[in-house]
Amino acid sequence: MNATKPITVFYKLLSLVSVIRGYNILALIIAQYLAAIFIFSPTRSLRSVLLDFHFFYTVLASVCVVAAGYIINNFYDEKADQINRPIKTTLDSFVRQQTKLRIYFFLNFVGFALGWIISWKAAVFFATYIFSIWLYSHKLKRRPFLGLLSVTILTILPFFAVFIYYKNSSKIIFVHATFLFLVLLLRGLIKDLENIKGAIANNYNTFPVKYGERNSRKLGIWIVVFTFFPMMVMFEYPTAIGMMKYYFYFSFIVLVSSALFLWKSNLRSHYVTLHNILKIMILLGVLSLLFIDPSVIVERVIDKLN
Repeated sequence: MNATKPITVFYKLLSLVSVIRGYNILALIIAQYLAAIFIFSPTRSLRSVLLDFHFFYTVLASVCVVAAGYIINNFYDEKADQINRPIKTTLDSFVRQQTKLRIYFFLNFVGFALGWIISWKAAVFFATYIFSIWLYSHKLKRRPFLGLLSVTILTILPFFAVFIYYKNSSKIIFVHATFLFLVLLLRGLIKDLENIKGAIANNYNTFPVKYGERNSRKLGIWIVVFTFFPMMVMFEYPTAIGMMKYYFYFSFIVLVSSALFLWKSNLRSHYVTLHNILKIMILLGVLSLLFIDPSVIVERVIDKLN
């Protein structure tokens, strides 16, 4: 009996990480810190950014409300996920629904409290996000285009908590975020195509359910076309983006290939492949902030050693 207890605890922890999409949470943390280091405070020492407790509270609050959002979305999607993701649903079931809801309310409370410590504007921002993610999970996701648009906005919105903290904006980061928004929109559409069976079985009126797979693929190709505009804008600032331009060269090739593949796709396995390719591309988009000016890290490390 005692031997099985550590195994049970392990599976419950693994289940909770699966529910809150731990890899997405990690990507959010990396994105916020990279933006702080390379975009919003390039003149500050690396140590001062990493040990800035108010910024840490901003990141932690973002993590709490985003993780809570994944939990409530998982709660409402349980039946659909049994069809679309049976293996993941089995893993997620190690944590009871009541426990998930308790953690959901606790994380939202912590996120809002941390926001209030930062500023009243941050508190309002996180409170609005908490309500919006609940509204999406409960109502909006069942509406064709509104559900697709709202989930994309909610995915990228926590990243803008950095704007609130530093109280300034950057054209480069805004254009980069626009590009990632379009890629996320494309990924969301492909995810809806991938999950069409579960959506039909649970009366989810997603874009592919209402307008069909062919029209959904056409929309996906148009989204790819629109991604070229922020890329062209970024290339107008070669000094500002530095070596990040190579990420956009790579993205251009991937997106054109994805559009061609999407047009010919008609199987769930095709959509799963495209979905995974775009997930990798989004992660690389976050990490590409490192290439704006790699010397920033090197110089700061040298300064620290000296």
